[in-house]
Amino acid sequence: MRVAAIQMNSGADVASNLRSADDLLRSAAEDSCKLAVLPENFALMPERGRDKAKFAEAPGVGTVQTFLFDASRRYGLWIVAGSMPLISPEIDAERVYGACLVVDDNGDTQAIYRKIHLFDVDLVDKQESYRESRSMYPGEDIVTVDTPCGRIGLTICYDLRFPELYRQLVDAGATVFTVPAAFTATTGKAHWHTLLRARAIENLAYVIAPGQYGEHPDRRATYGHSLIVDPWGRILAEAADGDCFAAADIDTDLVARLRSEFPALANRRL
Repeated sequence: MRVAAIQMNSGADVASNLRSADDLLRSAAEDSCKLAVLPENFALMPERGRDKAKFAEAPGVGTVQTFLFDASRRYGLWIVAGSMPLISPEIDAERVYGACLVVDDNGDTQAIYRKIHLFDVDLVDKQESYRESRSMYPGEDIVTVDTPCGRIGLTICYDLRFPELYRQLVDAGATVFTVPAAFTATTGKAHWHTLLRARAIENLAYVIAPGQYGEHPDRRATYGHSLIVDPWGRILAEAADGDCFAAADIDTDLVARLRSEFPALANRRL
């Protein structure tokens, strides 16, 4: 099954971002992809994090979700929709969940994952500071979803640095991980390829990791280099700079074969 990791440079204009996403989803479908993964914050990268609350939607309702439902049907694609702001009024009306929706090729929502690990980090040498917890609220549940390319374990960006999450996803049956991201240019250069290949190798799973790239309204610079990695840690496809996508074929039997031949997961003692 052919899959795509879609790379974008999203900004503060939701309509413009959705037009870009639509163009790339159409191109992925024309390339025979049956599943496409959008990057984190594909619909909105605002100047201020708290602006996300102005555009937050309730599950099943709103401009961004309507776009996803329509695009999936129009292009015959399963869409793993990176992340978008979903409301959390029961907690804090000014903070949102960073949520990844999975929409099937009939336009139906099959899963929603709310980002667990929030990016609260100071990069002192680069004079960069990030506080996602000021505008976002963390999710609590691990989420897998059955798709035509296997059972996907859903994660978002900073989750990548927490291998215990991926172990739990494997224990829940995941054979593919999706990692939509807006990795900073600084941390991306240092760790993006290494961490993605490590998660693939140690779990003998495919990884589909689309990213944001370039400069954004909040003055963040993101790394790009969207990747698809196989269960042996081989990079099957990597996006060039710019609005584009990386595509590769996933062998749904390879994970089972490798896990049988090289039973590291079965040999765990802890």
